[in-house]
Order: sequence, then structure tokens, then C-alpha cells
Amino acid sequence: MGKRSAEIQRKTKETQIVVRLNLDGDATGSVRTGIGFFDHMLESFARHSGFDLSVEASGDLHVDAHHTVEDVGICLGKAFKEALGDKAGITRFGDAAVPMDEALVMVAADLSGRGVLVADLHVKQENIGGFPSHLLIEFLKALAYNAGITLHARQFAGDNPHHIVESVFKSLARALKQATARAEGADGVPSTKGVL
Repeated sequence: MGKRSAEIQRKTKETQIVVRLNLDGDATGSVRTGIGFFDHMLESFARHSGFDLSVEASGDLHVDAHHTVEDVGICLGKAFKEALGDKAGITRFGDAAVPMDEALVMVAADLSGRGVLVADLHVKQENIGGFPSHLLIEFLKALAYNAGITLHARQFAGDNPHHIVESVFKSLARALKQATARAEGADGVPSTKGVL
């Protein structure tokens, strides 16, 4: 298994984004999206996944944050897909439940090649530090579909919106760290089909 990294660029009339991802990094995060809370979540994701992640995004925030958040999810998903290549020698599955004070969220991931999101999350506050909370689902959906990840996210406890969303990002990080890990002694693709 060679170098597992990717750089994705996306330029539209609404956003301009560059995402760099190294799955075998040292947990370095450099994120600038113009949305402070979102930056904090992506930096936390890098720290707890062990991935190197660089995100440079400028978007039409004068309209709202939707295009920027969704397009970062698209780019990050494409970066995962490219960095994983044919997925030979990976673990494939990962899951993690992360508590954040009173909040508890579990994320399970399968690097199946099939982009699916099933989310049972209840964030009641509309805005968290300039981040519209409904965009959490849009981000996860864009990531899952573009990476080809089957992703389940379920909230078991919590009422503080900041804690719930942070628990999502940290459990996502830990689940993907596990799923992308090199499987000891495995050379082929972890599927009876022979392809993912």
C-alpha cells in the first residue's frame, strides 16, 4: 500500500475550495472556511482521526453557510475516495461512541463504495457560533456520498448543541481512523466481491 493522500480542488460560482488529506499523517489540521465553529470541528476531526487535513475555503457566506459547508463535505469525500485507492489492505469497518459531557453519539462506518447516510441526531439550537446546525446533516451526506461510505450516526444522549455536534465529529474521526487502518496481514480488498 503506497502513499494514501489526495488534493481536491473545487471552484464554482458559489465556492472555491482546496482540501488536502493524508490518511497516514500526524493529526495536523489547518482549516479556514470563514465559519469559526466549522473550522473548530474540522480541526478536532483531524486531531482525533490522526489524519493530516488542510481546508482552504471561501464561499458566499453573505448568502449563508450552506454552499461552503456542503462543498467542503463534497471535497473531503472525494479526497477520501482518491486517497483510499482500491482499498486493498484496509480494515474497512469502524465504529466509535464518544461522550462529550452529557452528550453521547455513536458513528459507524463501512468503506463499502456505497454512499449512504442514516442519521438520528437531535440538535435543537439553530445556530452554533455562526454554523447553522441543520448543515451538519448536509455535510455528513456530502461526505458519505462522495467518499462512498455507508455512515450511521446516532445520538444516545445530550441537549447541549455544541456538545452533540462535537461528539459527532469526534466519533466520526475515530470510526474513520479505524476503518482506514491497515489490516495486519491482509493484502487484498476486504470483500467477497473482490472489489469495493
